[in-house]
Amino acid sequence: MRDLSRIFKAYDVRGVVPAEFDADIARATGAAFVRLLGAEQIVTAHDMRASSVPLAAAFARGATEQGADVIAAGLGSTDLLYYGAGALNIPGAMFTASHNPAKYNGIKLCRAGAAPIGQETGLADIRALVEQGVPAGPGRQGSITERDLLADYVRHLRTLVDLGGIRPLVVAVDAGNGMGGLTVPAALADLPLTVIPLYFELDGTFPNHEANPIEPANLRDLQAAVRSSGADIGLAFDGDADRCFVVDERGEIVSPSVITALVADRELTREPGGTIIHNVIVSQGVPKLVRERGGVPVRTRVGHSFIKAEMARTGAIFGGEHSGHFYFRDFWRADSGMLAALHVLAALGGQAGPLSELLGGYARYSASGEINSEVADATLAMLEVEKAYSTSADSVDHLDGLTITFPNGAWFNLRPSNTEPLLRLNVEGPDDETMQGLRDDVLSLVRSRREP
Repeated sequence: MRDLSRIFKAYDVRGVVPAEFDADIARATGAAFVRLLGAEQIVTAHDMRASSVPLAAAFARGATEQGADVIAAGLGSTDLLYYGAGALNIPGAMFTASHNPAKYNGIKLCRAGAAPIGQETGLADIRALVEQGVPAGPGRQGSITERDLLADYVRHLRTLVDLGGIRPLVVAVDAGNGMGGLTVPAALADLPLTVIPLYFELDGTFPNHEANPIEPANLRDLQAAVRSSGADIGLAFDGDADRCFVVDERGEIVSPSVITALVADRELTREPGGTIIHNVIVSQGVPKLVRERGGVPVRTRVGHSFIKAEMARTGAIFGGEHSGHFYFRDFWRADSGMLAALHVLAALGGQAGPLSELLGGYARYSASGEINSEVADATLAMLEVEKAYSTSADSVDHLDGLTITFPNGAWFNLRPSNTEPLLRLNVEGPDDETMQGLRDDVLSLVRSRREP
């Protein structure tokens, strides 16, 4: 078996197909997954990439060889898979590389009840078992049963957000040729919405743009559609539709930190005093708002397995990430871009003003967004940045990468990507000038470490 260190990431499996990740690895991973958990039954789903069907089938074969029965949900979003693992209370496996280019694929794994599996909660053990060779199964061959979960998934989402009485809205949606093209029409059916669809055709080659809405270039078509149509709101989903980004009625991109604050406010109204999770790169406006509303903010590392574990530990009602992932206790602490979108639509449709006005009170700081840089040595680059700023810093911490906060309220976080060979920078300041100056200074230092 080849070295798996490149594809077993912090909280999922992901690599280039077939050079790094192929059917043999998928089959062995399915066997190791079932053996490690002692699972008698699992559920799988897959995205629209051409490689997803054979990889999911290979994984299922490995699982059945270990005696487990497989419920194959077929095409679905990642949050649909989490719904299956939660509602059926069985472990699950989603085949997707999310926003990565077409040549990639991967697996997101969870325990029964959609509980996370990351490096520290089973993924390292699965990798070791695959590398060592999974022992033969018990002799009983499991079965594979196909089951469509889409209607049940949508029914459950609609029980979690009250959309009754919302006013008619025009909604532009960019599915990026990803799984939103399947789930959005079902989830928004029977609501007083006029949907303007962009790229709803399922196509894992991503012929229009990458299904990665955190990159502003991938939102340009949605922004143009909102402006030209006079839409009230624009929604963009990534490839596996577990992330959602929002564009307001002016065609301006809304920071996911602002959406985190909005949904946190709604959830704290429903459950006063609740705990809200936010990661290290979410705006400081989020914990401030949570405290103002009487809630308890808890800061954690970036990544779904870390956030879900912290939600379980604290009993948090909601969690948000600057990457557009939003987590809900009542959705088995799993992330759902669709559920976040329904919250925003409910908030917008429940009042008469435009989205920009509704969100104005939640946008308190100037933020850079995430800026990626390739460097020759990420560790050395981070050490040099820390050395340059440590004497002027108000605080320095390493909860996730490097976070430095300054007395004027500005801060930045620099961390290595868990899925790509990049350093990711996020900067925030009390105003545009302060943020931009700090952003440019840090980038200059980081990019001085580029390979010649």
